[in-house]
Amino acid sequence: MIEMTDAARARVKELLNDETGNRLRVFVQSGGCSGFEYGMAFDEVREGDEVVEMDGFSLLVDQDSARALSGVKVDFVESLTGSGFTFMNPNARSSCGCGHSFSA
Repeated sequence: MIEMTDAARARVKELLNDETGNRLRVFVQSGGCSGFEYGMAFDEVREGDEVVEMDGFSLLVDQDSARALSGVKVDFVESLTGSGFTFMNPNARSSCGCGHSFSA
């Protein structure tokens, strides 16, 4: 369903602590300049979630987001201009310049 690069998995593991647990939710919500935007948050398992065991943590995806995130690859990029998670989505018809929103 969702693929995470080694760099993305390593960064998630760096962010984990006792308060966050070991669960990362990846989701899609309305917003952004292209209609939908990606989101990530440490969260609890909810009814209907797809749970994918990653390298030391659980990846949570709700049913509505699962459709838009199928085949997505998440990476963590560090550069001189900043760092952050990036999403490569084969389902996106277009995406904005910031890379954080898309249209489906």
